[in-house]
Amino acid sequence: MKSILSFVCLAALTIGAGGVRPGSPQVEPYQVVFDLTSREPANQQAVLRWIREISSANPKAEMEVVMYGQGLDLVVSGRTTPESDVKEALNTARVSFKVCAIALKNQKIDASQLLPKVEVVPDGIGEIVAKQRAGWGYIKVAR
Repeated sequence: MKSILSFVCLAALTIGAGGVRPGSPQVEPYQVVFDLTSREPANQQAVLRWIREISSANPKAEMEVVMYGQGLDLVVSGRTTPESDVKEALNTARVSFKVCAIALKNQKIDASQLLPKVEVVPDGIGEIVAKQRAGWGYIKVAR
């Protein structure tokens, strides 16, 4: 019985020691879609911070921010508070910003009012579902 218990403990320690350690580089790139529906500055700042942090920690990670509802303000010229941060994120490799055409129509915003490089998709929720079906991780931006 002692030998079995010893073996289990040793196995657990060995497995634990082989895990990712703080400060070690992340080996595998991943894909994540952020769901932004809020115009709250804290939420806008959070998604921009996450993009910077992920890009720094894992330059091969792919990220997409999908905005619908009130989330559009982040990428509408003249409405976004952190415009310079948004433009920086838009120029980051492997990052895309997509807005819902339905939300644009409902809020009477013309696509020409969007910051450069922002893409319009027919349906924001459909875009998120498609990314999840393709194996992308999902993060709801909310505080």
